[in-house]
Amino acid sequence: MQLIANLSLLFTELPLLERVEAARLAGFDAVEIQFPYELSPLELHKALQDAGLPLVLINLPAGDLMSGGAGLACQPDRRREFAEALDSALEYALIAKPQQVNVLAGRLLEGQSAEKAFMTLAGNLRETARAFSRLRVQVQAEAINALDMPGFFLTSPQQQLDLLREVSQPNCKAQLDVYHMARQGIDPLQAIALLGDAIGHVQFADNPGRHEPGTGTLDFMAIRQALQSGGYHGGWAAEYRPSSTTSAGLDWMQLPAFQR
Repeated sequence: MQLIANLSLLFTELPLLERVEAARLAGFDAVEIQFPYELSPLELHKALQDAGLPLVLINLPAGDLMSGGAGLACQPDRRREFAEALDSALEYALIAKPQQVNVLAGRLLEGQSAEKAFMTLAGNLRETARAFSRLRVQVQAEAINALDMPGFFLTSPQQQLDLLREVSQPNCKAQLDVYHMARQGIDPLQAIALLGDAIGHVQFADNPGRHEPGTGTLDFMAIRQALQSGGYHGGWAAEYRPSSTTSAGLDWMQLPAFQR
């Protein structure tokens, strides 16, 4: 399976643009960046070309989500802001050429209708999937544990499946982060079995701690085998917080679970 470096968490000893080459030198096959928008898309595309690495995934701009706010995608009164975020991501993707775009659901506010939030999220995802289908880009909906991100609206594989059924777009898939599953007590193997061919992208970190594989209790070989048995043919992305420097903690890349 292709190994992808999440440059928002890995190689943070370096400026963001320099992390692309660092990922190549470390032996990664591709990269992803949560929010690359501080870089010009031309700069990023050139760095990717120079390194010979594809950009697998970026996130759609998420408003104030990462600073503790509600975000955009499930907020009925922020549809205009979401539309602006979508336009920005489309313009960026035309040049940077990501293969996939992740839409973060955002937080459910106190007193907010869960049903209305769900329908708003589904509508925004549908619009995003249709827009990105013209670029042949897949759209992801990620479940995130509510311990690390309190109030996050989309937390479980079943919610992801319900959402994808409502969206009903062939290029809209479920993004599976095995750390987020394990962190909230969901067995990653059960999540894989439930999601099946709805899985469009996979991320990993060990649990507890969200550090490198081998620092926690997750069985990555079993996870890999379950993914392959379920028909998943994509890569998986290292989205963990290094215990020290990134380069000092890459021994996990030699484990059998991570061999190509």
